[in-house]
Amino acid sequence: MSTDRPTSDSNPAPLESGSSDPKNPFAARNAAADSASDRFRDAVQSRQGDDDEAETDVWQGGYSSRAMFGNWLLAGVLTIVLLVAVLAAGPGNFSYWAAWLVIAALIWGGFACLLAYRKLTVKYQLTTQRFIHEAGLLKRVTDRIEVIDIDDVSFEQRILERMVGVGTIKLISSDRSHPVLVMRGIEGVKEVASLIDDLRRKERRRRGLHIEAI
Repeated sequence: MSTDRPTSDSNPAPLESGSSDPKNPFAARNAAADSASDRFRDAVQSRQGDDDEAETDVWQGGYSSRAMFGNWLLAGVLTIVLLVAVLAAGPGNFSYWAAWLVIAALIWGGFACLLAYRKLTVKYQLTTQRFIHEAGLLKRVTDRIEVIDIDDVSFEQRILERMVGVGTIKLISSDRSHPVLVMRGIEGVKEVASLIDDLRRKERRRRGLHIEAI
């Protein structure tokens, strides 16, 4: 007499794709690691567009003629004083007038050459990502400082500079070539310093949010 016995499939059904064997902890651990890597890769790819933000010009400038106001005032005073001296010494003496003209020309011409030199040898450009400054006349040297690397922005104005709206800006950064950059004779110094400070803070916040999102 034969009895029917339940038959069992000798080949167990394969595990579905994406499932891990509960008896194999290493497989579960590898699957979790792959999942974390995929999430990190997706986050990086989704944020790449933020790093490719277009760089635009924000401000350009250099040494302002207004910064020479004190020099022009001094030149005017010296010219008048010498003129009074000539009139007092002898207005009919031609040599006195010739000396006055030569001295006045040297004073005004010297300050004019100084102004031309300062305007031609210094140039600044500020973008949304970098601060570019050029220096030199015969040999032009160009250096770039990342806005995010600027640590501190300050400015100062003397009495005459406040009257004409110019001043000196001081940048402290982690740039190796120019850790301290002094910009003299900047017109609208307060507005320019605030603009640089706002851009560096904005860029640091943007980079910080990008890192946190990743």
